[in-house]
Amino acid sequence: MPNKAIFFDRDGTLNVDVDYLHDPADFVWIEGAVDAVRWANEHGWLVIVVTNQSGVARGYYDEESVRRLHDWMNAELGRHGAHIDAFYYCPHHAEGSVPAYAKVCDCRKPAPGMLLRAIAEHDIDPAASFLFGDSARDIAAAERAGVRGVRYAGGNLLACVRMAVEEAAPHREEG
Repeated sequence: MPNKAIFFDRDGTLNVDVDYLHDPADFVWIEGAVDAVRWANEHGWLVIVVTNQSGVARGYYDEESVRRLHDWMNAELGRHGAHIDAFYYCPHHAEGSVPAYAKVCDCRKPAPGMLLRAIAEHDIDPAASFLFGDSARDIAAAERAGVRGVRYAGGNLLACVRMAVEEAAPHREEG
């Protein structure tokens, strides 16, 4: 039986968006983000982050810095009984200054490549899954991958997640 997943954009959804975040010292969780991840874990959802990281292509930081930040995030979540099952990131940008990453790709949102890869690698049912993100490109990537896209516009992330999941659940007859 396929898995269901909650995909999260990173910057602006799980954490406060600071330009080209790569240092844990600059990381601040969004209100309700840790609770949202734990809630998803407890309710049988895979939690997967999909994030554009053009700072790599621009030469601001390297891929190891991205991985180190993601490891740090999971360590912090672990202190609160939560975890992210997988991280996918796109290091590319067509106007990058690092030649190896200066290209158009199928993984940079709004392209669905990161989502499609996660769906294949984790046996995910896209129709039973959600992506929460703060930009139109997040929602476009979700739609292109057959996943429900939900625009996070601020406030408590757990409340946003629970409302979207509950609204999408089939209505049950009482009796």
